[in-house]
Parts: sequence; C-alpha cells; structure tokens
Amino acid sequence: VQLQASGGGLVQVGGSLRLSCAASGRIVWINTMGWYRQAPGKQRELVALITSEGSANYADSVRGRFTISRDNAKNTVYLQMNSLKVEDTGVYYCNADRITYMRDTFLTGGSDYWGQGTLVTVSS
Repeated sequence: VQLQASGGGLVQVGGSLRLSCAASGRIVWINTMGWYRQAPGKQRELVALITSEGSANYADSVRGRFTISRDNAKNTVYLQMNSLKVEDTGVYYCNADRITYMRDTFLTGGSDYWGQGTLVTVSS
C-alpha cells in the first residue's frame, strides 16, 4: 500500500491550488485521512483531517480557506486551498492513519501511512 501526493506548485498570494493523494493497493477500507505540512525550519503540523464518514476538522490557520474532501471509491483525498498566503508555503504530506487491505487471500492492515510530499510555494 502506498500514498501518492500531487498537485503542488508555485502560486501567487491569493491564488488557489488543489492537492490530491491517491492510495494504491488492494485496499478495502481507509480510516481517517489527512494533510500535514512542514515549512522550512519548522516542525510538521496538521492542516486538515477527514474521517471515513466525511467529517472534517481544520487547523485554525486554514479554516475557511481550505477544504478537505475524499472519494472513497477512488481511495483519494483532496485539499482545495484558496486565498493562499505566503505562510502556507511548505511541503504538504498526506496521511492515512489506518488502512485495511488484502494480502494474497488474507485481510490485513497497517497504520500511519504517509505520502512522499508535494511542495507548495506561495509567492508575494
């Protein structure tokens, strides 16, 4: 099972970007998915989470500007980022806290999966 993030890039202040993160493998179910970010010289921080039922939570710094969503049929989580600010710059990582999947003929699972990160740069 792997997570593959995409959609980062360079955007001006006030612009928008949409990040995607697709999980691959013989996936049966994914629990909570989320986006985290790490700015240069800072620790990784939570941006947004979404449960398998679609309940979302946001960091105060992005609430009202970012929207997290997911497509369970595609095992994909999205992050729509609007009204971007310079301080939104960083590497964005997607996460799945628990995934249930098939290995051969067995149902198994693992926890704490991370995507490779996608760079978002907001310029003034």
